[in-house]
Amino acid sequence: MCIGLAMQVIEAGEFQALCQGLDEARMIDTRLVGRQTAGNWLLVFLDAAREELEPERALQIQAAVAGLHRIMHGEADVDRWFPDLAGREPQLPDFLKPAS
Repeated sequence: MCIGLAMQVIEAGEFQALCQGLDEARMIDTRLVGRQTAGNWLLVFLDAAREELEPERALQIQAAVAGLHRIMHGEADVDRWFPDLAGREPQLPDFLKPAS
């Protein structure tokens, strides 16, 4: 499984950028999103940026990844890390719902 990570641009070149994630800095291929500037947030899969993110969305993604990490290491309070999913039934997106 591949999980997208929110990473912030530290330094940018023409086709790549040094980006900081939750626990590390890495060189990221930016050819799909264009030249970046320091401070921008990117959604990164396998060291390649797929889209630019608003800061609020980047923080949501980082919180979700941190929550997954903690749950995988034994923390049982899933609702704390995913409050938007707590106390409700899962919903299919419209494009997956059967036609009426």
